[in-house]
Amino acid sequence: MSVPDLHFGAALATGAEDAARQARWMEELGYEYFAAGEHYMRGDPPGPTHASLPVLGVAAGATEKIRLLSSILLVPFYQPLVLARLTASLDVASGGRFILGVGVGGEYPQEFEAAGLKVNQRGRRTNECLDAVRQLWTGDPVTFEGRHFSLNGASINPPPTQRPGPPIWVSGRRDAAMERAVAYGEGWMPYFYNPQRYRDSVAKIRASAEKQGKDLTDFQWACFPYISIYPTEEEAAVVAARQLGGQYVYSGDFINIVRDYCLLGPVESCISRLQEFIDAGARHIIFSVVCPREDVDRHIETIAKEIIPHFQHTSA
Repeated sequence: MSVPDLHFGAALATGAEDAARQARWMEELGYEYFAAGEHYMRGDPPGPTHASLPVLGVAAGATEKIRLLSSILLVPFYQPLVLARLTASLDVASGGRFILGVGVGGEYPQEFEAAGLKVNQRGRRTNECLDAVRQLWTGDPVTFEGRHFSLNGASINPPPTQRPGPPIWVSGRRDAAMERAVAYGEGWMPYFYNPQRYRDSVAKIRASAEKQGKDLTDFQWACFPYISIYPTEEEAAVVAARQLGGQYVYSGDFINIVRDYCLLGPVESCISRLQEFIDAGARHIIFSVVCPREDVDRHIETIAKEIIPHFQHTSA
């Protein structure tokens, strides 16, 4: 079966101190995207976290062509002028390789409280911030008056290399995120989805775009699957549940949630499950490996040498 125009990347799988090495190696292996997310406080007590834009800046300096994706940047924590300046600087420094992946967060209310933010305002803050950032990326003076932010003749110089600005890919899980993708984004990149939920989200976004009169011809359909490659699906599920259990809190039997949402088991099983996401409409696959640190390099190499080539040969 022919699969058109697929693109592959992976997220930083270790600490920020390893960003340059991993990004450079991923570029050599042929990945198209190097991604990094962020949290400010995660877990109790808080576990290790990092901010995405500094990590992507390090990756930019270590590479020449791989695209740099924030996956995801927590927009509610940023003032629009600051976010516009930071993202434009990264885009200029990388030669126009930056993609702004955004989300609202909320899994960890304590990080909002620590920053003096109200978690129930995160959606509105995100929408306002993205609106203002898009205007600031033009380089023209911007006057903006919103509920959470105001600007009076603010501008940035230089603007981003990409015009009118870096692509915005919206992440999330709920209908509000899908509406945000239509209103402010050029792409959709949900996380912790199974293929059917991804298919449903594509239909909802298309319906919303038709209602809003937005052309989706150049809209990008991405997904962010977790992957755990081991000899059996059961072993992979146990490893993934152990690795993810400290990051996400959902009701019910967590290992069954992992089985539903993740790519698990030997290469053949992961390929089969990934094909379901592609059949559901995903075209940009950003892998997030879930395994102990000592298995990270094996995962990154196996994906590049055994999983991605399967789809490249299929679509050739």
